[in-house]
Amino acid sequence: MTDDRNPNLPDDTDITDDTDVPEAPDLAVATSVGMLERPPLLEEAMGGDEIDEEGTSLWKGALQRLVRNPSAIIGAVIVALFVLIAVFAPVLAPYEPAGSQWIDQITPYSLPPFSPEHPLGLDPFGSDLLTQLIFGARQSLIIGVVSTLLGLIGGAILGGLAGAFGGWVDVTVMRLVDILLSIPSLLLAVSVAAVMGRQPLAIMVAIATAQVPIFARLLRGSMMAETRKDYVLASWSLGLRRRTITMSHVLPNSLGPVLVQATLTLATAIIEVAALSYLGLGEADPAVAEWGRMLVKAQDRLQSAPWLTFFPGLCIAVTALGFTLLGESLREALDPKSRR
Repeated sequence: MTDDRNPNLPDDTDITDDTDVPEAPDLAVATSVGMLERPPLLEEAMGGDEIDEEGTSLWKGALQRLVRNPSAIIGAVIVALFVLIAVFAPVLAPYEPAGSQWIDQITPYSLPPFSPEHPLGLDPFGSDLLTQLIFGARQSLIIGVVSTLLGLIGGAILGGLAGAFGGWVDVTVMRLVDILLSIPSLLLAVSVAAVMGRQPLAIMVAIATAQVPIFARLLRGSMMAETRKDYVLASWSLGLRRRTITMSHVLPNSLGPVLVQATLTLATAIIEVAALSYLGLGEADPAVAEWGRMLVKAQDRLQSAPWLTFFPGLCIAVTALGFTLLGESLREALDPKSRR
């Protein structure tokens, strides 16, 4: 018979005896003391974001990504400047709005040149152009924010009802939303403003009416996606009521895309305010400065004084660009699928 023992072991060694074999470290302890390192491929799969072992909330993580995004910084700076100019317009403006004390300097064929007293010149009615631009920012901000809030509230009510109840409620609400979406937003706003008259409330309601179906469909779709997730099914299995699940879990987790869309809609609202004023459906009071009305007033002087249309148009474009950059950056920060 052959000897099956290992020749490298001494003759008096019993391989069945207990030897001092070191135990494997506990996984939790090893992770806490840093004995186990995260594979580098995991870092790449996560897009380079470090894992916060204590947990990071959705909005906190989005804020950290926004700070590192150049587009978000540019958009935030533009929006902040716009808001500051609108809020402190009486302090920043060198003169009173719609003041025509320099009307004697206006001729049918020419306007006075730029001067230290009037850095951007005068408009055809003898008012300081810089003052009109500053106070026009206030009017655009007020109407844009209020109309967006009204549209957000109306859309949230319709979208929340459709997403929470489903069934015939969902079908009825969505058919109403489809009807509103079938009408071009500017045409719908013009129709509402023409019916209600030339007043600030009419402009706000007109713009908000065109925004309601957008928010309603977005919130409804977001809530429908949330109801299919595991935590909602777990809530149902625990016996929670529909109202508790909807108001405490589904609705709060569905508001992210809606808030992002509200930021983007502010840019559209500012453009629509100018469009309604350009069409003659804006504020009826001539003493109220508004960028769209300034474009209308400058039509007759387009060849002799093109800067009268350039500066209001530039203000509208830059402000809309700021809200668009901020909204798109916020969307990328909140939605992992859209990150570059």
